[in-house]
Order: sequence, then C-alpha cells, then structure tokens
Amino acid sequence: MTLTQPAPLTLTPIEARVLGTLMEKARTVPDSYPLSLNSLMLGCNQKSSRDPVLDLSEADVASALDNLIAQNLVRANTAGRVTRYEHNFQRGVGVPEQSAVLLGLLMLRGPQTAGELRLNTERWYKFADISSVEGFLEELQDRSEEKGGPLVLKLARAPGAREQRWAHLLCGPVDEAQFAQSGSTRATDGTPGTLARIEQLEAEVAQLQAMVLKLCAELGVSVTAA
Repeated sequence: MTLTQPAPLTLTPIEARVLGTLMEKARTVPDSYPLSLNSLMLGCNQKSSRDPVLDLSEADVASALDNLIAQNLVRANTAGRVTRYEHNFQRGVGVPEQSAVLLGLLMLRGPQTAGELRLNTERWYKFADISSVEGFLEELQDRSEEKGGPLVLKLARAPGAREQRWAHLLCGPVDEAQFAQSGSTRATDGTPGTLARIEQLEAEVAQLQAMVLKLCAELGVSVTAA
C-alpha cells in the first residue's frame, strides 16, 4: 500500500493576509478576539505593519474566509449576534508555536531577516536570541515532502544588505529577483525604536476599534468602515 503525500499548502495573497491578521490579533488584542468580519477587514487593511498595504472589501475577506474554513485553517463561531472568526493555523499546518509565529509575520510583512523577525515577533512570542529564530526557520526550510514540503526560503543576499532575508512559501514559489530589488531599501524604513512605537500605537488603535465594534454590535448599530 502506497501512502499519499500531503499536497503543498498554497494560499492566495488575500487568504494569507486574512490568516496572518487573525494570527496577529489573537495575540495582540486577545480581549476582542475572535474577530468579526468588519474588524478583520480593518486589520487586513492596516497601513502599518503590512507589506504590501492592501485595500480589501468585506466581500474579498469573506471569500477568503470561506476557502480557509474549507482547508481547516479558520473556524467560524456563530453563537453570538455577529459571526466571529479564529485561526486554526498551528494545528491545520502541523507546525510548532514558534514556527507558526514566524510564518504569520512573514505573511503580514513580507521577507525579513532573522533579526527583523525576532524584533517584530516581540508581542507574539519572545525568542531567546536570533539563533533560535534561525533554527526554526531552517526547520521550516528543511521540512520533508512527507509533511508537505518546505514552508520558507532563504533568499539570496540583496545588494548592499548585510543579512539574507527569509520568505514564506505558503502562496507558492517566490520571485527572488523581485525581492532582491526591494531588499536594499528596507533598512531605511525605520529604526527599531520607531518600529516599536508604531507597533504600540497600532495596538492601541486596534483595541479602540474593537471596543467600538463590540459596543455597536451589542447595541445593534450597523458600522460602515470609512
């Protein structure tokens, strides 16, 4: 009897954004999680901590959710007045928590170095050092075909860059040439202190949005995103 190997997981860019956003909000705003469709759309369309920045409609997000639910990567909770959604990424893909965190950040922010990932995952999971980040990335890159194959790729060093970046493969093969062209400009996007401040402000805004949406849902008031 021949065992069938699992097919590689392939998401669309919108599905990856939806899944990554659910993974982020589960850790950064747990009081308002699971998310309603509207709050999930707002999270997907954030202007900071997203690469690329998208402008998705509720229909775009709803369609992606349907596909993710079919793949057992997202679950819908219909118990309340408003349907709310939560991810099932770690169990659905079969990776440890640390690997799931790294993949979530790569889905939201695009290719990053191990150092950038350690900094950006501070509010998700605190890695002891950069070497531990690299260790989990290497495990994801060396993932066997029996488990579905590699989930990340270490990109060639970009011109002028000190470190190589990592990209996820959840949306299929990556265009290394495209990432190489943009790699040399990323280091000037912001200092660690600036990034941390943006993260803090973003979390505060997300919490306020969630509170408003929850209050409106309880009062039965419809909210239309600007």
